[in-house]
Amino acid sequence: MSSPTRRKWKNYTTRVAISFAMLGLAWLLVNLQKTLILEIFAFFKANLGQNPPTQKSFLSNTKIRQLESEIAELKQQNQQLKSLLKYSQETSQQNILAPVIARSPDQWWDQIILGRGNNSGVKVGDTVSGLGGLVGRVVEVTPNTAKVILISNPTSILGSIITRNRSMGIVRGRGDQEVVMQFFEKVPSVKVGDAVMSSSVSQLFPPGYLIGYICSLQSSKGPAPEAVVRLTAAIKSLEWVMISPFTTPKSS
Repeated sequence: MSSPTRRKWKNYTTRVAISFAMLGLAWLLVNLQKTLILEIFAFFKANLGQNPPTQKSFLSNTKIRQLESEIAELKQQNQQLKSLLKYSQETSQQNILAPVIARSPDQWWDQIILGRGNNSGVKVGDTVSGLGGLVGRVVEVTPNTAKVILISNPTSILGSIITRNRSMGIVRGRGDQEVVMQFFEKVPSVKVGDAVMSSSVSQLFPPGYLIGYICSLQSSKGPAPEAVVRLTAAIKSLEWVMISPFTTPKSS
């Protein structure tokens, strides 16, 4: 085969190869596009149905979901208030229900701010409790707010007693849902599950408030043995509390 003929044949085969390649690429693009269109159609059909919702119906559904969430929240708060009111009616004291309106993330276990103050009859030294038991005491008051030091605060100390056998001690906060009880006796007869309540030894809290239950016993780290007490009041998630009047006993 002469050189011109060879060149013509080579050019011909090259054009044929390019044509087949372009046809293959076109076929691939067509099929990919078809697959993509089918997938998009299937997505809208599965998630939005045959007829996509209008903006008006979308806004309407969003408003319904918002109202449902608000109703659920109101039901939760209503249940908490009912429980606190029932507890308040069972006591002979004049109690004040108060919402928790402020709480600092870096002092979550130390203090809270309540939405009641002087105008509602709240005073410094008043006892604060919640569903489950003791929460803390009022240390500052304004006309419409009150600052409460929580019993979980590491600086908080209160007299306590084991209801089962009257073993006494003091409870110290440690910055979480558990506190530490240090006993006055060297060998107290206590066990896991014993109920711990505030005692008359305390000068800052009245006796008879449930603090929590012993969840573990610790080996003695000092002159007296200790136990870890799980608080019964949900200190971590307080929303409403009850304020009760308490006059600090005067030392003789």
